[in-house]
Amino acid sequence: MRGLVYQAVALALIAAALWFLAHNTQQNMRVRGIQSGFDFLTQAAGFDIGETMIAYDASQSYGRAIWIGVLNTLRVALVGIVLTTVLGVLLGLGRFSRNALVRGLCYGYVELFRNVPVLLQLLMWYLLFVELLPATHQAWNLADAVYLSKGGLSFPVPVWGAGHLWMLGGLAAGVAAAASYRGWAQRQFERTGQDRDRLWLPLAMVAVLTALGWLLGGGPRDWHVPEQSRFMVDGGASATPEFMAVLLGLVAYTAAFVAEVVRGGIQSVSHGQSEAAASLGLSRRQAMRLVVLPQALRVIIPPLTNQYLNLTKNSSLAVAVGYPDVVSIANTTLNQSGRAVECIAIIMLVYLSTSLTTSLVMNAYNRRVAIKER
Repeated sequence: MRGLVYQAVALALIAAALWFLAHNTQQNMRVRGIQSGFDFLTQAAGFDIGETMIAYDASQSYGRAIWIGVLNTLRVALVGIVLTTVLGVLLGLGRFSRNALVRGLCYGYVELFRNVPVLLQLLMWYLLFVELLPATHQAWNLADAVYLSKGGLSFPVPVWGAGHLWMLGGLAAGVAAAASYRGWAQRQFERTGQDRDRLWLPLAMVAVLTALGWLLGGGPRDWHVPEQSRFMVDGGASATPEFMAVLLGLVAYTAAFVAEVVRGGIQSVSHGQSEAAASLGLSRRQAMRLVVLPQALRVIIPPLTNQYLNLTKNSSLAVAVGYPDVVSIANTTLNQSGRAVECIAIIMLVYLSTSLTTSLVMNAYNRRVAIKER
């Protein structure tokens, strides 16, 4: 009961402090004749956005413009987290390679990229795209399908149709089937000690069910393929130099820290565990996958979550290279509408929401993989 009382008092004090700050701010703004409120979100924005994931024009509202900035931020964050995880884990495992060249390259990568400020890395990648790459009409191409130039990266995309919904349904069913099989295989391994394939067979399930969904949907084969014209690359999908610079900069920087997190987690597992696995006849790869990594995950996951949060928040530096993320668009909105407090509050809410969601997902995963001890 005493603990509940303390918590109630603490919440009351926090609520009172927030109310005082909000009331004091409104009073000062009213005295100085500064407008306040979020009604401006329905007004016409009056400015264009160079990169959008949904339809937008300057006559639409500030609210829609900010929503586009949120989508652009999420686009960088989600793709960046996936690529960072893959690259960081490979670098971390590479630090334990028996090949001296691989170990040296991984070590050099980590020391180089984690000791250069991320803002400088964003500028470096942006200058690489806009200065060193060829002009759009002289774009490098791969098989006349993928083009890379100062205009960005252009690549083929399927022509969306109803058949692709069937394919996505097959993909979802494949992922569910693969997850169920892996859970069953893990329980069988813990009960009998017999290890079953938990990589290739689940991947085969996903591939087969996705292909089945594609066939049931009529097997759509049409693609939007980019083509080199006299002055530019037309068609297909494209990633702008600004997006590529932000993505590559954040991935290269954060992956160096993730590699150290993975290395530290693996080194926290007693060497006797690897020796015991070897004495049971497990190969080095099996020992790493079945013995070392499951124990290392409880050390890896918490700091890995911090790196995901850092990547998401560091995406706010995208304004330096002109990428229209939520900070960039909110700043433009602030300058035009004069609603500074409201725009800053929106930015804070966006990053608070994404950070809490990331923490929630990673904490749930951490509870799942944690080793249960008596």
